[in-house]
Amino acid sequence: MLVVWLPIVLQALLPLALLGALSLARPATRLSWLLSVALVALYLLFVALAGIWLVLPWYLAAIHALLLVPAAILSHRRIRGEAAWPTRRCARVGVGVRLVALVLLAVVLGHVLAGRRPPVEPVSLAWPFEQGTYLVANGGADELLNAHLKTLAGPRFRPFRGQSYGVDFVALNDWGLRARGIAPRDPAAYVIFGAKVLAPCAGVVLGAVDGFRDLAPPNPDREHLAGNHVLLDCGPVWVLLGHLRRGSVAVRAGERVQIGQPMGRVGNTGNTSEPHLHIHAQRAGSADAPLSGEPVPIAFQGRYPVRNARMHLEVTPQ
Repeated sequence: MLVVWLPIVLQALLPLALLGALSLARPATRLSWLLSVALVALYLLFVALAGIWLVLPWYLAAIHALLLVPAAILSHRRIRGEAAWPTRRCARVGVGVRLVALVLLAVVLGHVLAGRRPPVEPVSLAWPFEQGTYLVANGGADELLNAHLKTLAGPRFRPFRGQSYGVDFVALNDWGLRARGIAPRDPAAYVIFGAKVLAPCAGVVLGAVDGFRDLAPPNPDREHLAGNHVLLDCGPVWVLLGHLRRGSVAVRAGERVQIGQPMGRVGNTGNTSEPHLHIHAQRAGSADAPLSGEPVPIAFQGRYPVRNARMHLEVTPQ
């Protein structure tokens, strides 16, 4: 339940509390007001970029940004003094606390913004879906944006470090929601469940697994990380398509495939808390650890997928 309540607290309740406090505040000086507005604005920007917008709709961040304007105006009207710097000790302490918080938040936000750029030149892949709007749940070059990056370091993660620049996609309906309900237990309640997955590159199938059952969210299978999947050798890189639906894998090992060819359908197998497509590129792995190759960032039609990006691209013809 932490996965459900944490976003609600950090991305809905806390922003509303900050906006409410700002609108009711009586700043001692214009400096106090400016620092308060900047602090709230930076926090709203942080959660908009780095928050996981699965339980809550992505456009809630835009609503918060709009509410910041009237909250700042109301607070500005209540400024009590004309001095540039507060004279009372408690007011000076308040300014100091805001400055420290502002610097810390700016540093964190700097990491988020830097993580929106690929660390090296990404490999270009074709769009792996037929139609619809897809939200990037994990993607980018910083752990604040992409949970896969924790596999970059340490011997524990060496057998599957190829996924370090991986991307996770969920699908959105017309209301900008990824499921019917907040966290339904039925995989079929998720918009992406059953979506056709297409080959993002031409190559040879190195491995195709289809036999693991689809799980009821949020119960991951931590022993079979990729679940049902297809691993492609596309020349300079290997590409993995993971968490596919049981019985949907449409290719076999050794088969040559073309861009846009059906690979399977999105399911909820492997180490996943809800239905989504995992895709990553890597250099060649070993026979014992096929996912141990050097990770490579990916891009789709020139777009580097980072967390909370909404993507609706055209299918590359075969």
